Amino acid sequence: MENPKELWQAYAKTKSPALKEKLIILNAPLVKFVAGRMHMHIGQHVEYDDLIGYGVFGLIDAIDKFDYGKDVKFETYASWRIRGAIIDHIRRLDWVPRTLRQKNKQMEQVYSQLEEALGREPNEEELAEQLGLDIGATRDLIKKSSVLSVISLDDHLDQNYETTFNGLVSNKQDSPEEQAERKERQEMLAEAIERLTEKEKQVITLYYYEDLTLKEISSIMGVSESRISQIHTKAISKLQGKLGKYKSLLFN
Repeated sequence: MENPKELWQAYAKTKSPALKEKLIILNAPLVKFVAGRMHMHIGQHVEYDDLIGYGVFGLIDAIDKFDYGKDVKFETYASWRIRGAIIDHIRRLDWVPRTLRQKNKQMEQVYSQLEEALGREPNEEELAEQLGLDIGATRDLIKKSSVLSVISLDDHLDQNYETTFNGLVSNKQDSPEEQAERKERQEMLAEAIERLTEKEKQVITLYYYEDLTLKEISSIMGVSESRISQIHTKAISKLQGKLGKYKSLLFN
């Protein structure tokens, strides 16, 4: 049975292990896609194959809990479950020291303060001087801080997971206050992105809006994957500093 709709209908009725296995195989590329995107943030700390392994648990959980009768695409639902499973496993590894979280927060604040005072983006030397670090340590901090994007995503999932999917299923209209807040968030994000350099905007656009992988962006821009990762990390650091409480927007 190759038709996905027929496969889901049959599984919803029978819960057959054989049909479940077919659904896992059918949706395996989704695990690779989500793991690939997350690997951009944490590739220095967790192997890609491990992320796939964690993600498979999320896919299985999504198949078990998915309500075929509701008007939600399985791919949308499963993507959240896969990301959530990967993050749960990563958190158990506990490889993000508290001191790194504190330094990253300080760097975000310093970056914003310098940019406001200088009327332009601070360079690495100015950032290093304000942080009281040498250039090497500053670059290392910027590099390591990329892993904290995952922590921000985790916080966003914890706070919004169920309400997000209740919202997908429900046709309830947002209140005027919610609509106004959404508009404010969108305007803040657009303004923050507009202030990035052209290369940073291109990476953010291709990654978050075009759903391209690190390798694909590397090919398009004609630079190495590591360079794309550096550009992405710097852009995220800038955006987090500008967006403040709305920085979870980066992972919607």
